[in-house]
Amino acid sequence: MKKLLALAAVAGGVLFVIKRNKDAKAEADLWRETTAPTGKPLGSVSTNGTTPAHATGAGQNN
Repeated sequence: MKKLLALAAVAGGVLFVIKRNKDAKAEADLWRETTAPTGKPLGSVSTNGTTPAHATGAGQNN
């Protein structure tokens, strides 16, 4: 019974480490994507933090 409990503890530890590594990789990929250089000066973010308006549509001063 002790061997089975020890085996379960080891298996749980291995699964925990695998999940943690997968989460760390996903976070690193997200960070890399977020901080990647873009062709636009500020990417798609406005200087005041709002989403920029499109060239066509309501609310445009012509």
